[in-house]
Amino acid sequence: MSSRPTVLIVDDEVRSLETLERILEDEFDIQTAENVEQARAILQSQWVQIILCDQRMPDITGVEFLKQVREQWPEVIRMIISGYTDSEDIISAVNEAGIYQFVTKPWHPDSLILLLKNAAELFELQRKNEILSIELKMSPSRLQTMADEKSQRLRDDYSCDDQIVRTPQSCMNQVCEKIRRVSPYDISVLLTGESGTGKELAARALHYNSNRWQQPFVVENCGALPDELLESELFGYKRGAFTGAVEDRAGLFERASGGTVFLDEVGEVSAAFQVKLLRVLQEGEIRPLGSSQTRQVDVRIIAATNRDLEKEVREGRFREDLYYRLATVTIQLPALRDRKMDIPLIANSILESSMKQLGKRVEGFTNETLACMQAYQWPGNVRELQNEIRHMLVMGEGKLLGADLLSPRVLRATPEADDGDIELVDGLNGTLKERVESLEARILKECLIRNRWNKSQAAKELGLSRVGLRSKLERYGLEKIEQLRDDEDMVG
Repeated sequence: MSSRPTVLIVDDEVRSLETLERILEDEFDIQTAENVEQARAILQSQWVQIILCDQRMPDITGVEFLKQVREQWPEVIRMIISGYTDSEDIISAVNEAGIYQFVTKPWHPDSLILLLKNAAELFELQRKNEILSIELKMSPSRLQTMADEKSQRLRDDYSCDDQIVRTPQSCMNQVCEKIRRVSPYDISVLLTGESGTGKELAARALHYNSNRWQQPFVVENCGALPDELLESELFGYKRGAFTGAVEDRAGLFERASGGTVFLDEVGEVSAAFQVKLLRVLQEGEIRPLGSSQTRQVDVRIIAATNRDLEKEVREGRFREDLYYRLATVTIQLPALRDRKMDIPLIANSILESSMKQLGKRVEGFTNETLACMQAYQWPGNVRELQNEIRHMLVMGEGKLLGADLLSPRVLRATPEADDGDIELVDGLNGTLKERVESLEARILKECLIRNRWNKSQAAKELGLSRVGLRSKLERYGLEKIEQLRDDEDMVG
């Protein structure tokens, strides 16, 4: 069967058939018929998606023929083409034959091709809807089983042990234990921490480890919308409440009833909107925009912010009563720079999921790459690490992702003394000589990594001789890193 849609053209004028066939044959498979008998024979033997039929024919009108087609082949998209624009013909075409489009002459080739492409898309959509309808009628239990399996997978994915990875000495152990203890209880939770530390991930872990795990989990970023739009999104609205409100719409609180609502960046909402949130927490009720009636909702609220809300309360920018309603339990998510021991585990977890998403496989990272990652401060936290790893995966060509694929800002990071790497003077401390030496050591290391420890290329780039480069490597202890890398390559 051809992958192109088949169009059947019915016209008693041979010249018209030839013209249409010549124009359409590059985009469609064309079948032609000079009369309705030929057309019926083609419909019985061919897989036809669209009929383009002339209205005025000797024995029967196009509308009358397509009315018969509608009864025998209702799935076929029916179109009339005519040089006459009689309103009665058009009305009867729509009412009696279910015509998709009444094309009048003269027509433009590009416009006709576009109409037929849209008709072919409609045919395919109708076919898929029919198949789905049959499946829904015949296998409701199977669909329910699939939904239950999906819910269980989500619960497994967001268990504290699987998604928030940590080492035995990690500060995340305490966070995960707190999430595990708090999850079963129907209380509000406030998640705090810098952007990119995984607050939404923690919120999903709280939801999928709670008694509400089979109910909806919805997310709203409070800092992304002005008050009016945020109110309509959360509380819903009645028809006519504002321009463009053409029908009633339930808000997120109502749609998530029985489940959990995650309010991200809650510290960004205005003082006026804080009052409305407080009522939801206190009374469990909302009032849609444009309505005089309140509605009860049953939701658990988990909020997150990267602001210091206690300071915001002291300075009068955040309501104290709302703060204490939100912060029944507060969980602080640590920055990635405070959990450097976790970076290898997190990086490998991100790499595994990225390989699945991008369809590209590698064996992992070199030790040198992981050491550079642990030396960097990651101001963008896990989100920045994720972007870095995806960039490396896309650009990498070998089995292992080497440090030369890292961004310059990561390569320039100063390793800590207890990392087993070179010990350097911080650029903000020490004498001028010490600061210059620290900067020189960073430049040397970055250049060597970028050139994959090819000393000839590095020396050429830096304008040094090989003897001069080796002298500097020995001076700053960089030959130790080189030896470790050589040993790693031998093991690999």
